[in-house]
Amino acid sequence: MLYGRSAEQERLARLLAEACAGRSGALLLRGEAGIGKTALLDWLAGTAAAQAHGETTGEGREVRVLRVTGVEPEADLAFGGLVQLLWPVQDRLNALPAPQAAALRAILGTGREQRGPDRFLTGLAVLTVLAELAEDGPLLCLVDDAQWLDRATAEALLFAARRLAAEGVAMVLAGRDDDGFTAPGIPELPLPRLDFENSSRLLADRGRAPALHSQIITESAGNPLALIEFDAARSDQPHQHAPLPVADRVSSAFRARIGGLPERTRLMMLIAAAEGRGDLPLLLRASELLGVDLGDLAEAERTGLMYVMDGAVTFRHPLIASATYQDAVLARRIAVHRALAEAATDPDCRARHLLAVATGPDQEAALELAAAAGRARGRTAYAAASGLFGQAARLTTDPRQRASWLAEAAALALAAGHATQADRLAQEASELADGLAGELADGSVDGLADAPAAGARVASVRAAVAFELGDRNEAAHSLLVRVGNAAPNAAPNSAPPESSGLLRTAAAYGWLAGDADAVRTAAARLATAVGAADPLVEGLERLCDDDAEHGLPLLTRFLEGRSATTGPRDADEEQAVRMLALTCGLLLGDDEAAHALASAEVRRCRSQALIGQLPYALDVLAQTHLLAGHHRDAEAAVTEAEEIARDTGMRRRLVRLGAVRARMAAIEGDARRVRELADATPPALRTDVDCALVLLDLGLGDFGSALSRLDPPPPGPDRYTWLSLSTAADQIEAAVRLGQPERAEEALRHCESWARATTAPWAQAVALRCRALIDDRPGPYAQALHLHEKGGRPFERARTELLYGEWLRRARRPNEAREVLRSALATFERLRAEPWVGRAAAELRAAGERRVAARVPAENPIDRLTPQELQVVRLARGGSSSREIAAQLFLSRRTVEHHLYKAYPKLGVGSRRELARLDLG
Repeated sequence: MLYGRSAEQERLARLLAEACAGRSGALLLRGEAGIGKTALLDWLAGTAAAQAHGETTGEGREVRVLRVTGVEPEADLAFGGLVQLLWPVQDRLNALPAPQAAALRAILGTGREQRGPDRFLTGLAVLTVLAELAEDGPLLCLVDDAQWLDRATAEALLFAARRLAAEGVAMVLAGRDDDGFTAPGIPELPLPRLDFENSSRLLADRGRAPALHSQIITESAGNPLALIEFDAARSDQPHQHAPLPVADRVSSAFRARIGGLPERTRLMMLIAAAEGRGDLPLLLRASELLGVDLGDLAEAERTGLMYVMDGAVTFRHPLIASATYQDAVLARRIAVHRALAEAATDPDCRARHLLAVATGPDQEAALELAAAAGRARGRTAYAAASGLFGQAARLTTDPRQRASWLAEAAALALAAGHATQADRLAQEASELADGLAGELADGSVDGLADAPAAGARVASVRAAVAFELGDRNEAAHSLLVRVGNAAPNAAPNSAPPESSGLLRTAAAYGWLAGDADAVRTAAARLATAVGAADPLVEGLERLCDDDAEHGLPLLTRFLEGRSATTGPRDADEEQAVRMLALTCGLLLGDDEAAHALASAEVRRCRSQALIGQLPYALDVLAQTHLLAGHHRDAEAAVTEAEEIARDTGMRRRLVRLGAVRARMAAIEGDARRVRELADATPPALRTDVDCALVLLDLGLGDFGSALSRLDPPPPGPDRYTWLSLSTAADQIEAAVRLGQPERAEEALRHCESWARATTAPWAQAVALRCRALIDDRPGPYAQALHLHEKGGRPFERARTELLYGEWLRRARRPNEAREVLRSALATFERLRAEPWVGRAAAELRAAGERRVAARVPAENPIDRLTPQELQVVRLARGGSSSREIAAQLFLSRRTVEHHLYKAYPKLGVGSRRELARLDLG
């Protein structure tokens, strides 16, 4: 019987009912120790069992229950919680796609796979196996003491929980409110303490006389566990109200009860508390080494502190285990852990207990921890591996090994998405290297110079952290400093091999941060390091000097050379350079190539579950969709990227994604939305959003603001963004309309220089349009429209048609004017570019068109779909199966089919075959 929890029980019952109806949901119960979280989970499990037997008002559908409980000593045991959860259903792994099944078998130790490609593949596999289980009927997944789950398990479960939709799965997590467990995106239900009335009912149910309720309730402060324990202990000792937290007073009561037990019983309880998992065979082997046995637990069982059943030893409440362990003296705890290490057959378990034994440097324990870290890394449990390498580093007696392990711990923390922790570990490794250099007076070792790969890794980690979370300029500068310190007087072709990769990465970060000086410095040092110029870095350097004529061909050479390069690259360099390669496609004006590059990178990230790299690829893909006039596809890509960026804590990436939305809103004339996005963007990241504001000003007729907003133009790399040419054209038009064409001279020079260096027809057309505006001549307009016929950027084509139509009307050539203006109006209407629709319609009327009204374009079927429905429909139309779509979009198969079920009537079709015949634009 639960007291004072009717609202919470109703919320949980609704969640279970939704699962029985085929809809999924997740909920986090949050509260202090002893507040009743476990009791609510037990109630919900009992309700599910009763429903299956027709004892409730439900439909009598059998509900499968999976349950996992976090164990504090196992918080560093990679995927220990997932093993506990999925071991009973491992027979269902055969139904999963092969990569997902292999990832889970590696975790469970039942397959040949030793390494998965990414930690998020595991999360996707968990989502899929939960969905597969729900095919048989509703599934209830209960996660208790979530604050003690190992991080790899917690990340996988939360990844799955955030993507539950239409599988028939209910997931309920329970965690303490003071232990740092967070579950972004999961609704929370806080559990309050019981009021006086419900506290009295609980005590009355236990047979306590009403006259004694007040004292016990005051002491317990309404905490249910405290009520029970203080009531049980009342006959033994009086309680006084103390200024201690309730949990501490409950622990004190437990310690008092434990202290009254025989010493051999206390020792057996300590072994169980230190072991943590309830593994009875291990406990018995260790207890034999310490001279006690299972019979010594009888008194603890009799008093209700522990249970022994089904081959497991369990404490009635985690606070009892904590009280048992904390009340033991250090020497006895060490002796117990030593016995457990000796008795352990699992190497990871042995390493954990050796860590507890160590009171100072211990090379044997360090090596075993490092080996355990390597195994965790092989299971893609990067967070756990990082923690184990960090612990190994603190125990090793070899300072150089310590630096190497700290560097590895930092890199793994970054891979796990924990950038702040990665930076702390990398800083520690760097400081250790500096200390080593100072201690070696003969100069034979310079910091990490005897381990350059480790030093380069530390530098790369710190640069990546700075780029995502800190000062973007610091990312490039830190790498330049690292290279300078590693080889301050290097002769040509004699720099360490790591220097080349670090300098390319520095140039990439410098460009992406808009730091021209960093790009130039990296280019100069790279030319010295390798004895030859690098086409990527030299091309970027040329663009920093506004030399598009020579810079763009070098970038073309770089992109062409990437496909021919087969040699290994450093992983951190590869990621940074991949990011820049995607951007280069847009810099070159080849939108089709840029779209192909971005699409291929999205597919690569999806197939390898590289979810940390996926938001950037989706951002570039969204840019190419937007430039091609496919606004809904752009919105779908940005929406997915935003969701992933939130999941992984990529706050800066989340802000950058606003540029696509700002550009789209500017085209559509949504001034409020553009300004909201601008206000939310830090000044260092404002260039692309400011470009959107320029377009908005121009569309709304505020030519003064459009011209002055980016005056003077941003220097260096910021002049060559995916919107740079369009924005230069915007400013030229604003200057002409203000009657101040002289203010457009610099923008025109930049525009024409850029267009000459690229082979993109649309770019050359825009440059001709700008020249026509300045010179007020029709010839360049006609040439521009001829180039526009070759495709690319429909919004720019419509603007050229609008300006040419205006010129023709002023030249009293109304028939010709109406022809191009009608085409411009149709495009603006399709793009829902309201300010431009109004201008084109006004020009048409002025050109003699009798019936001109801004028309709402015929509804495109895709406008009826949500962004995720659109993604699913496009993939299904392309022939992908539901399972393949689920793997690409990090969804369950059931959710994919749910989206298709909702999309079919919106599109007026009833099957995939009919879907294939639709023109989705």
